[in-house]
Amino acid sequence: MTLSLCVEAQQGQPAAPTIPEIIVKVNEVIVPVVVRNAQGESVGTLTKEDFQVFDDGKLQTPTGFSVIDRAGETNSAVSAASANDSSPVAPQSPPEVQRSVVFVFDDLNLSSSELTLAKQAVRKLFETSLPASDMVAVAATSGSNSGLTRDLAKLQQAIRNLKAQTTYHSNSLDCPNIDYYQADLILNRGDNAASAAAISDAMICAGLPSGREAAAAKLAQQAAHRAVDTGEQDFRGNLEFLRLVINTMGELPGQRILILISPGSLTFSEEAMKLKSQLLEIASKANVTINAIDARGVYTTDLEASNAGGNPGAAANKTIYREKSASLKRSVMTELTNGTGGTYFHNSNALGSGLDSLFSGPKYLYLLTFSIDKVQPNGTYHSLKIKMKPKKLTVEARSGYVAGR
Repeated sequence: MTLSLCVEAQQGQPAAPTIPEIIVKVNEVIVPVVVRNAQGESVGTLTKEDFQVFDDGKLQTPTGFSVIDRAGETNSAVSAASANDSSPVAPQSPPEVQRSVVFVFDDLNLSSSELTLAKQAVRKLFETSLPASDMVAVAATSGSNSGLTRDLAKLQQAIRNLKAQTTYHSNSLDCPNIDYYQADLILNRGDNAASAAAISDAMICAGLPSGREAAAAKLAQQAAHRAVDTGEQDFRGNLEFLRLVINTMGELPGQRILILISPGSLTFSEEAMKLKSQLLEIASKANVTINAIDARGVYTTDLEASNAGGNPGAAANKTIYREKSASLKRSVMTELTNGTGGTYFHNSNALGSGLDSLFSGPKYLYLLTFSIDKVQPNGTYHSLKIKMKPKKLTVEARSGYVAGR
């Protein structure tokens, strides 16, 4: 996997891809915070004394405080017509770069139909709302990227080239068909109901007669192992890619925004918790805002009985697991966005307006820091809570960090 976000990257054969090992050594935690009023507008007039920071319920004294006004000068949009206009004009200096924006399409998890809708929405956004002072890149979690550019034609072509990958997609023909959430319940949490549901499903999909429950249990165990392995590879791969993108964005000019277009992924591994904490630390230090949008829009987790081998009970169980899995995926996406002062747009079919709001972003961002010199570096997860003294304001902030070993 390669990533080149150089301005107007040169064409050529890229070097062999590598993912650098990033070690975060900190004695402070950075907490980006967006504060909104009752109308949903970001507020930029608060002081350090208006915030209270709690680490695992213990009140902390902020060691640093700043507010960033992220509203850039409005520029006329770069239209497709002007981008392709070949009429002779006097040479002009390009405007100073005010924002560097990277659109990341999760082509490893989006279905073909979801990716198609997302591509259409982003192409329309580029045609109508791309300021001349922005530098933009289009990337995919499978590894492709356009390079940072103002060339609208290059960006549109990069979007057209995107195709849904099937590496981590579940196979509806698997017997039994188990998702990561149900598999984790079976293998790591000893959930008898989840195991019984998988065995019942295996009996039906494999056409096993009564008395062959042991064979069905073996099929269920094998399917659960496949689902957990695939899920953990998917989540780890996505975080590694995002970490690489964010680390690269730290060198880019202007305000730095990453817009992730993804249905989300899920894992419960300790390694993933550490990677997620590192990702938020790196994004905070690089001043990168992560915004995210779920391209599925409004969707249902209901499963017809026909898709569960004609077993209504199995269908009901799968629907429950899918609902819980979707909720946990949303929580992960919320943590990534809130943890960097960004926004998560989901459960809406208005992809165009959602992308437009993410592209604009909140006007004000607060950066709070507090010392963790006295925190034991034992790899444990610490929950964070930000409270406001003005009670009528709402807060978007990271929900925790991992005390690195």
